[in-house]
Amino acid sequence: MLENNIWADRPTFVTNLECSIRGKTYEADQLHGLSEAGRPLLVRYDLDAVKAAVSRDDLGGREADFWRYRELLPVRRTKNIVSLGEVMTPLVRLSNMGRDLGAGEIIVKDEGRLPTGSFKARGLALAVSMAKELGISKTAMPTNGNAGAALAAYCSRAGIESFVFCPDDTPEVNVREIAMQGAKVWRVNGLINDCGKIVGDGREPMGWYDISTLKEPYRIEGKKTMGLELAEQLGWDVPDAIFYPTGGGTGLIGMWKAFAELEALGWIGAKRPKMIAVQSTGCAPIVKAFEDGEEHAPVWENAHTIASGIRVPVAVGDFLILRAVRESDGYAIAVTDEAIDAAHREVARRDGFLLCPEGAATFAAYRQSLDDGRISKSDRVVLFNCGSGLKYPMPAADAKLDRTKPIDYGSLN
Repeated sequence: MLENNIWADRPTFVTNLECSIRGKTYEADQLHGLSEAGRPLLVRYDLDAVKAAVSRDDLGGREADFWRYRELLPVRRTKNIVSLGEVMTPLVRLSNMGRDLGAGEIIVKDEGRLPTGSFKARGLALAVSMAKELGISKTAMPTNGNAGAALAAYCSRAGIESFVFCPDDTPEVNVREIAMQGAKVWRVNGLINDCGKIVGDGREPMGWYDISTLKEPYRIEGKKTMGLELAEQLGWDVPDAIFYPTGGGTGLIGMWKAFAELEALGWIGAKRPKMIAVQSTGCAPIVKAFEDGEEHAPVWENAHTIASGIRVPVAVGDFLILRAVRESDGYAIAVTDEAIDAAHREVARRDGFLLCPEGAATFAAYRQSLDDGRISKSDRVVLFNCGSGLKYPMPAADAKLDRTKPIDYGSLN
């Protein structure tokens, strides 16, 4: 798609980078990791210039991929864009489940349609494109699976070397996918934060660029496109609530940034969705910090959940997640693995939609929120399904028939 969507190389509308906790500015077009305060850097744009250069109606003539929002993205030169065909992901309504619950619109944004089968493609497409633009030749990251697969794919496409470190119980399909797509991959006897320490400690001896969640400025910009797309798909409106599976929280932070930029452009109004951070009861540092009124989340000890993508014991952007949740009048909620598994099965059987475990967690959280009154049945909600359900184990289906013997059709009911 991108090959047919050529646009002139020119300076982007990026003005600078900004420390997310202290506000100190940093020059664009230079290699940065975290700020001097050890916190994420945010990309800032000249939004008045963007407003003068493009209108939301102009988007209609562009390809249906997230590069259509190029004025709000940081890549300067077309030749540095690393693309694998990033489609606008569909909104799928769970109409049967809505009727069962007597609820309003339950909409799933299905990120499993992206390259490498997950929403990690958004962040890594931008991060790797900027790595290429800034002359980086070697990258590394920790992953619970899908991010490593996206890094491997985009780095191979760009001719950049990649090193990936996974907890040793990472799903087999993810590890093999990472290796198949060209990364050097290792299993580590620990959790993702333990893998992250290996990456951080290896920066000097290995000379790689740490592309971990929020430790470079551009994955947020890729994840931001979820909010840009969602607003456009809803007719330049936003839902009443967004349920987002939250580990590192890049997408939640990115969408909150997107809505602010869209309002500054005059493309949406002041209305905001409740931003609801969904975690597992086996790993819920953001929920604890939210309930305790804290700005930073504690490290979660002995983290465990079947939804491995949200098994993140500590997040460098914790305060940004909590800020978005609180500013939106949203909340953080934890659901049990049993509720996640039940949601996984129920949505598949009632609406034919195969959620990933993290996506199933958002449905479980929605249902729990209906029960405790934090969400109204009349609310229009969006649940993020962050990856293809086909990547994850499914219940056994072992029934067999012997074609050489009479078949008792009555027993098939």
